[in-house]
Amino acid sequence: MLDQSDSYVTEDGRTIGPVVMEMKNITLRFGGVVAIKDISFDIREGEIRAIIGPNGAGKSSMLNVISGFYVPQDGEVLFHGKKRPPMRPYEVARQGIARTFQNIALFDGMSVLDNVMTGRLNYMKTNLFQQALWKGWAEKEETENREVVEKIIDFLEIQAIRKTPVARLPYGLKKRVELARALAAEPKLLLLDEPMAGMNVEEKEDMSRFILDVNDEFGTTIALIEHDMGVVMDLSDRVVVMDYGKKIGDGTPEEVRNNQDVIDAYLGVSHD
Repeated sequence: MLDQSDSYVTEDGRTIGPVVMEMKNITLRFGGVVAIKDISFDIREGEIRAIIGPNGAGKSSMLNVISGFYVPQDGEVLFHGKKRPPMRPYEVARQGIARTFQNIALFDGMSVLDNVMTGRLNYMKTNLFQQALWKGWAEKEETENREVVEKIIDFLEIQAIRKTPVARLPYGLKKRVELARALAAEPKLLLLDEPMAGMNVEEKEDMSRFILDVNDEFGTTIALIEHDMGVVMDLSDRVVVMDYGKKIGDGTPEEVRNNQDVIDAYLGVSHD
């Protein structure tokens, strides 16, 4: 068994590093409802870590705990070995964590370029007055941030729609724009909440390719929730499985695929 500080090389030559985030005995309640019950798992540097389970299993709640949006009543979130205190969203972003959402959260009236630029807000130090004048440091700062954004737009192959208002885009392209905005924050840990929900086969293939490229070319650690088991098994290095707020499986895609508890959960076997 690997130690938390160990690294290893995958069959395709990728290096998976030490643990960057650890969830220890996480329990999350909403009034009398227990959304997550005593779950522990970790995320390693450079890996693609999937969180799966039937509807209502607590997956999105867990992603919200990882992103700092929810604070669990019990348990600890360790980031680089240190307990993470309750944080505001911008503080989480400054730690190098970015995310996309299950329900697209873009600014419909703004262009693709302007939406992606909002991902650079943590890198903008000039105030509103300086930006309005757009002289000196403000001009230099925006130019530098725009260069980063343009590279991401090229990387995700959305150059042709860069000036198009988001409201006019089809669903699959909106998902890609949201990914671009998250990447603009230059995250070390990228959280993807159902990045392929509602997509057709071709759109899923494109998004799968981009996720693999982000992981490979940028070295970004990725944790994702996804319902398409074919996608999960093809993309992931490790998979944690939730059901009714509990962890019922954790391991490689092959180990999870052959886990009887996981098979029962997806087949709808009754719970005593």
